[in-house]
Amino acid sequence: MSEKNLLPDLAAYLYATSTADSGRTPSERELAEHFSVSRGQIRETLAILEAMRIVERRAKSGIYLTTRTASVEALALFAKAGLPLDPIQIYEAVELRKIHEIKAAELASIRATDENFARLAEILSRSEHRLAAGEPLAEEDRDFHLEIVRATQNTVFFRVCSVYYAMGERRLPIYFADPERGKRSHAEHLQIFDALQRRDANLAQALMSSHLQGVEGYWKGLISGQKT
Repeated sequence: MSEKNLLPDLAAYLYATSTADSGRTPSERELAEHFSVSRGQIRETLAILEAMRIVERRAKSGIYLTTRTASVEALALFAKAGLPLDPIQIYEAVELRKIHEIKAAELASIRATDENFARLAEILSRSEHRLAAGEPLAEEDRDFHLEIVRATQNTVFFRVCSVYYAMGERRLPIYFADPERGKRSHAEHLQIFDALQRRDANLAQALMSSHLQGVEGYWKGLISGQKT
């Protein structure tokens, strides 16, 4: 098993097998036997999980889950592994995404290149075809928003925002299961695209804020038990 595949699988297994009261997990030897890999591979993967604050290795005691202090990257890994995320953390991630993407709209209106606009136009074209076919827009929505972040020409900014979409990979199809929500989102994307092309930073920010307000309200409603 490659390190790339072992990382999410090991995280999921530790989560499933940890002791409820203490968070203690199986030993390195037991993990190596379960995954049919060397203890060295387990040790290296555990080091990554420890750096992400998912586990803590305690001398002469064992391996313990510490997910309450997990990093943002760890939350994305949990989502990829199919592990349940804390509803409050989901909402907080959506809230933080909103803050970042409003700023991204401002910067993109100033820094976007012809290549960025061409990619955005292509994404919008794909969205129209999917809507016409009655298909959801989860992938196109992600691609549209991340292309705006990419248009800031700030690679660190792009990497940070990519984490939010990794966390929401399993939730976006749920959000776009409603065809009307997809149509409304696409219409708002067209408005944002127009503002970016006009290099109108204030309008781009306002439109992005309004667009993401609906997303934020949706997840807030789900967390409170009242779907909007």
